[in-house]
Amino acid sequence: MTAAMDTTTDIGQSRIHLDPFVSDLDGESAALRAAGPLTPVMLPGGVPVWAVTHHAEAKKLLTDPRLVKDINVWGAWQRGEIAPDWPLIGLANPGRSMLTVDGADHRRLRTLVAQALTPRRVERMRARITELTEGLLDRVAEHKDDTVDLKSMFAYPLPMYVIADLMGLAEERLPRLKELFEKFFSTQTPPEEVVATLTELAGIMAETVAQKRENPGDDLTSALIQASENGDSLTDQEIVSTLQLMIAAGHETTISLIVNAVVNLSTHPEQRALVLAGGADWSAVIEETLRYSTPTSHVLIRFATEDVPVGDRVLPAGDALIVSYAAIGRDEQAHGPTAGAFDITRDTPNRHISFGHGPHVCPGAALSRLEAGVALPALYARFPDLDLAVPASELRNKPVVTQNDLYELPVKLGG
Repeated sequence: MTAAMDTTTDIGQSRIHLDPFVSDLDGESAALRAAGPLTPVMLPGGVPVWAVTHHAEAKKLLTDPRLVKDINVWGAWQRGEIAPDWPLIGLANPGRSMLTVDGADHRRLRTLVAQALTPRRVERMRARITELTEGLLDRVAEHKDDTVDLKSMFAYPLPMYVIADLMGLAEERLPRLKELFEKFFSTQTPPEEVVATLTELAGIMAETVAQKRENPGDDLTSALIQASENGDSLTDQEIVSTLQLMIAAGHETTISLIVNAVVNLSTHPEQRALVLAGGADWSAVIEETLRYSTPTSHVLIRFATEDVPVGDRVLPAGDALIVSYAAIGRDEQAHGPTAGAFDITRDTPNRHISFGHGPHVCPGAALSRLEAGVALPALYARFPDLDLAVPASELRNKPVVTQNDLYELPVKLGG
């Protein structure tokens, strides 16, 4: 299935409808790139926005002060055209955090978060990530003669356990959080469940903050509570929104990074042989996976405070913009004529912007890279003959337009 086209739009241009079931992400991304660096699209639920789809233009827009995160700038929001039970409202208006503010407010929040999420704290997670990885692989090895869903047995639990440890979340919360975040990201969440899902997620985060105020520990939540700058500190509401943001982004991105790397190596056996023989670093596998099959398909949303020219089009004041990273990652103008190929020997492995660019670049990028950098070599050290148990064409994406997220990853462990 390829991207649907609506040629009778209010702006007189073809509008690409993003498939809510993500039946053909590669085809849809190719259509977005071909439509130009700025193209009108329709989000699931009938919400019209614009998408930036080329690398150079995305970098410019991600640093353009005329584009802001304040949803009150959005004309459609002001006019009451966005329903409060729109399935993606939690991604467009997720509460006050460093994701949703700009300028001095953003610098303040990011500075306080940076005090808590230090490089030292991230590096200290390495031993725990290694321990969790080996324990999960022990369980996987018990099914060595079977077809294994590597996502549910390895790629999903590892980031969730890591984020729980980092945030100081009670482990018994994880099964419910899994259910809630699936509803949070899905295009198919029934409208009557949207508000309840957002309310329950915020409630769990608020309870965690209250517990850590009472009994602080060596975790990120406690560090966020204690962080201060010139006498300033985060409010409970800011901490709640920050926790929700970091948990959502922190586990989903890493799950997809691990899953997509395995798919890429399985469908490119010569590349797998190269890295297993030591002819390329695992970091090259990670960076090329981030570019070629980026975990984040589309990021919602920025809003134009004035008309912004992009190529031969204009993003009108009051309109909304999404950043289509799945299209951007294979932009030939940035990555050359082989942009559509998975190649871990690529000359410019770090040119991608899959963790964002500019002031809002993902603060958890180092942790995600660390997790994948531990998980992937350990996985293949145990199971060097690991391969897909089904043709890659049978792998199915979940109905999540923001994440390149498979339902499952059936593999044979080999040997």
